[in-house]
Amino acid sequence: MARVVVVGAGLGGLAAAARLAAGGHTVTVLEQAPQVGGKLGWYARDGHGFDTGPSLVTLPQVFEDLFAATGDPLATVLPLRRLDPAVAYRFADGTTTAVPGHRDAITARLDADLGPGSGAQWSALLSRAEAMWRATEQPFLRSPLAGPATLARLARNVADLRTIAPGRTLRGLGRRHLTDPRLQMLLDRYATYSGSDPRRAPAALLTVPYAEQAFGSWYVPGGLRRLPEAVADRAVERGAVVRTDADVAEVLVEGGRATGVRLADGAVLPADVVVCNADAAHLYGRLLPARVPARGPRAALRRVTPSSSGFVLLLALRGRTPDLAHHTVLFPTDHTAEFDALFGRQGPKRPVADPTVYISAPDDPATRPDDDSESWFVLVNAPRHEPGRGVDWTADGRAGAYADLVLARMAARGLDVRDRVRWQVVRTPADLEQETASPGGSIYGTSSNGARAAFLRPANASPVPGLFLVGGSAHPGGGLPLVTLSAEIVAGLIGPA
Repeated sequence: MARVVVVGAGLGGLAAAARLAAGGHTVTVLEQAPQVGGKLGWYARDGHGFDTGPSLVTLPQVFEDLFAATGDPLATVLPLRRLDPAVAYRFADGTTTAVPGHRDAITARLDADLGPGSGAQWSALLSRAEAMWRATEQPFLRSPLAGPATLARLARNVADLRTIAPGRTLRGLGRRHLTDPRLQMLLDRYATYSGSDPRRAPAALLTVPYAEQAFGSWYVPGGLRRLPEAVADRAVERGAVVRTDADVAEVLVEGGRATGVRLADGAVLPADVVVCNADAAHLYGRLLPARVPARGPRAALRRVTPSSSGFVLLLALRGRTPDLAHHTVLFPTDHTAEFDALFGRQGPKRPVADPTVYISAPDDPATRPDDDSESWFVLVNAPRHEPGRGVDWTADGRAGAYADLVLARMAARGLDVRDRVRWQVVRTPADLEQETASPGGSIYGTSSNGARAAFLRPANASPVPGLFLVGGSAHPGGGLPLVTLSAEIVAGLIGPA
């Protein structure tokens, strides 16, 4: 039996705690915030409620595996509702489409909305994505990152390697197979799932739309914040202790291995194993003493591009919007200009003048005070908070002016709610940085920009014996299912008591 301290109660940290506690270890979870969940936050006021982070669940089998491995099955603890349609899209030319919640209905819908042949092109690309998924799921997503050994696992089958298309970008693959600019734009959007630029992100990100459309998009009635709460409850049921308002200031290292943590109030918690759910850049830059040998991860983090962030509006609205999907995406005229602004390809990074707007508007009584109200979570991609060298999101008037711009862009694309707003809350990348200790407010830690980005992402086993990384900034990456898989990998590396 090992004493395990988990730093951070995001979904990855909680999932690791549940698995390790079920494996017989003594587990303590330390969370700096007053509540668990990390980026899976919740904001409530005057009867309105908002998920402030992820708004859909994909790969439900990953969560079913977690709950089955630690106790009662997921279905008995937390119901999931499949969304149909998964997402509605509005393009700048006035056309619209919606991706059905079941893969077999997508082809006909795209043909009907975007023209004959559109569905067949998208379906053919998804078939390529399915082959990519089969080639990468076990050797990459469900296995530890092991440098050349990981590449060797992926390269074992030449046909699989050709399918993964390691030399192609997501945009390049899309331009080759999709002739409709609207479909190309739809595919580019999936790069933003990891805060990445489709012009630099690898073609393997094609597995993201495949996973979403093959296994469905799901919602947790009552809000996605119930997911980390349920995982925390499971960890406690298995014997873990979860402490909130417990800010970790340092990971202690003695004799070359992790020996515990020191809290901001000076208290020390000894441990045999430390699992860090904080951002990897925060761990290697601040929590570990500078004298600790970690040259490899620190150098790798300097070579990768941090993921982009997000600018959020929480809108408490009067009235209801007819025929509004759970998720709606409003595309701009010039999608490429958005990525230029986010990643500085044509000058310094800057807030996007004409951004893609993502709206989550659950039809869920738990999110509204009455049936004549709505609660919208509005997200646009945004550059990180980098005062002095990039965008300073705390500059006087910047947040308010940008909120007005986003509302105006929504109005121009057919969703004008400005006269329906009871109140709004603005959340910038600076707020995200402050609340989650994610440097610059990067949502996913490092981006997937560049062919080697996935292999530069920090490994789950650090160079310091007894110290492990879990969560979106570590292998295999960001997003609810991937951080949960990172917890499964870490629990496997540590092993049962």
